[in-house]
Parts: sequence; C-alpha cells; structure tokens
Amino acid sequence: MSEATPSTNGLAADHEREPENWEALARRAARRSGEEADQQELVEFLTCDLAGAPYALPVDRVREIVRMRPLTSVPRTPDWLLGVITLRGEVVQVLDLRMCLGLPVSDLGRRTRIVVLHAEDGEVSGLLVDGVRSVLRTDESAICASSLTDVGAVSEMCRNGDEFVSIVDLDHVLESHTDA
Repeated sequence: MSEATPSTNGLAADHEREPENWEALARRAARRSGEEADQQELVEFLTCDLAGAPYALPVDRVREIVRMRPLTSVPRTPDWLLGVITLRGEVVQVLDLRMCLGLPVSDLGRRTRIVVLHAEDGEVSGLLVDGVRSVLRTDESAICASSLTDVGAVSEMCRNGDEFVSIVDLDHVLESHTDA
C-alpha cells in the first residue's frame, strides 16, 4: 500500500505539471508565430554588382544564376541585347543590365554571371551582371522611393550596412528593353 501511494503521488504530480507544459508549449508557439509575422515583413533581394555599385533584384523573380557562357548573336538587334543562350533546351535572351541602366560597358570577368528571370508574362530573360553578392533580407520599412527620376529602372533604394542598394524595377527594364 505504501508503494501505491508514491505511485499515485507521482501520477498526480505529472498531472499537475501537465497544464504547465501545455502553457509553456502555447507560449512558445505564440512566440514562434510572432517571429513568423516579423519574417513576413522581410523582403528578399539578390544583390549584384554593376560598375562597382550594388544593385538588387527581387528574389521571387530569379529562376537561376548561371556562369557566363558563349552567346549566340542575333542580327539587327539593339546593343543592349547581347544575344541568346540555351538552357536545358530553352532559348533565353540575355540583356546587358549595365546598358539598360545607362552605365558604361565593361569587359567580362571571372565573376560575370547571367541572372535568369521570370517575367510577368511568363517569358524568361537573362540579365548580365558583373557579379552576384548575396541575398539581402530587409524590412519593408527600410525601402524608400528613389530620387533618380531620370533612370526609371531604379525604382527604390534600401540601406545595407553602410551602403545604399539600388532596387531595379524589373518590369520596367524587361518591358522597355524587350519590346524595342
């Protein structure tokens, strides 16, 4: 009988602790959902280099990043359309993002990449960049309108550490440079 009493006390103790466990679990879940809400306000950009300055492209539009490869020229096209490449049987036009933004043209380097993007209309295009840096996660409140009204391709800017990053308006770039 004396053995049953400690066993019953042990069960009672477990039942008494159970609400505390549920409360702690509920608190942790509430904290996690708050963290997820904070994360939902974050916006992600792929940062790349162009003429020594950082530029950002929305991550949700990036399909892949590929190393520079031989381009097939397309006759009678504007200078900013460098040519086309074939990716897994799909023909992708490659635009020089420097030229689209009015930046000086430069030689290709080891870090040169083609950022393959999904356009709004389902088309796939590639943008030639000097190099890819990283994915930038920033709060929406850190993004402000750009004062560069002469370059409609840079719609917004955000701060990343001690530098400003120009956010490229991909719709503007792709629409104005693929219809020409």
